[in-house]
Parts: sequence; C-alpha cells; structure tokens
Amino acid sequence: MIEQTIRPLYQRLLVDPPAKWMSPFVSPDHVTLLSGVLGMLVLPAMLLGWVNAAILLLLLSGYCDTLDGTIARIRQHSTEWGSVLDIFVDRLVEFSVIFSLWVIAPQERALWTIMMLGMVLLCITSFLVVGIFSENNSNKSFHYSPGLMERAEAFIFFIAMMLWPGVFSQLAALFCLLVAWTTLIRLREFYQQLES
Repeated sequence: MIEQTIRPLYQRLLVDPPAKWMSPFVSPDHVTLLSGVLGMLVLPAMLLGWVNAAILLLLLSGYCDTLDGTIARIRQHSTEWGSVLDIFVDRLVEFSVIFSLWVIAPQERALWTIMMLGMVLLCITSFLVVGIFSENNSNKSFHYSPGLMERAEAFIFFIAMMLWPGVFSQLAALFCLLVAWTTLIRLREFYQQLES
C-alpha cells in the first residue's frame, strides 16, 4: 500500500539515478545477492545487540531489492532466473529477520514468530498463485498483485519490533492480522475476477 503511494517519487529520486550510473558495470543478479547478504547480516547484528546496525542493514537490503530490477530493465536484460532469484532472496531476508527476532528471546517470542512465518507463507503463496493465473499487464516478469501489506509495510513492522521490544507481541499480532487480511482480500478479488 505504501509502496504504491511513494514508489514513483522514491524511484525517480533514489533508484533511477544510481541505477543508470551502475547499469554498465553491475549485474542485477549480483545486486539481488547483495540484498540477500545484507538481509542475512541482520541476524548477527541483532545477536550482538547492534539494533541500529540491524536496521541499517535491513534498509540497505530493501534498497538493493528495488535497485536490481531497475538495473535489469535499463540493461534490457530481465530474465526468468533474475525473477526467481529475486523472489527467493526476498523470502530469505524475511526469514532471517523473523528468525533474528525470535533468537534474541526464544521463549517469549516462539508463538508469534511462528505465526508471522505462517502468515508470510500463506500471503506469498496467494501472491504467486494469483500471479500465475492472471494476465500480466505490468513491466514485471509476471502479474503483480498489490496488497495492504507489502514489503515496505513489513519492513516498518520489523524495524518497530527491533526498536520497541517491549511491545513485540502486540506488533506481531497486528502484523499477522494485516498479512492475513491481505491474503484474504487478494483471494477474494481473484475469485470475483473469475466470476465476472
């Protein structure tokens, strides 16, 4: 939801200029892999208590995730492998972050982190399945079905959970609720589209 609102401005100011400069020298797949490495480094940062570093790593990972596709389009070299790698790395980063939120307080956070992983699993499944069976009218490699909770919103929740561990359970419950709502809305809209 946030991404749909601010993405054009963010893209124009922060993504397009560096992507144009980097595109002759940098492979989009390498940027995707860098996104994954940065995201996985959130875990050791959290274990060491470096919350600000963990947040910075997460933000840099998200930035690389927006940069790789832009570089691919500029180079006119979008590939199916690049799309697969991008989706896989996104989930790897999300898992790393949720795992890092669990590992610093495993007894207290076990239920909610399992619930978060479950909701993410169901949501990405709905996203991919709807994408498979929908006509693609975008510049992405397959149909992109926007929702209430997307990556920007998830990152906001993750950062809030890092900054305010005292309200982790409440934030996790709200995260699960919104991700489940996103999933149900996406499935309902697809069903209505098929019926019309």
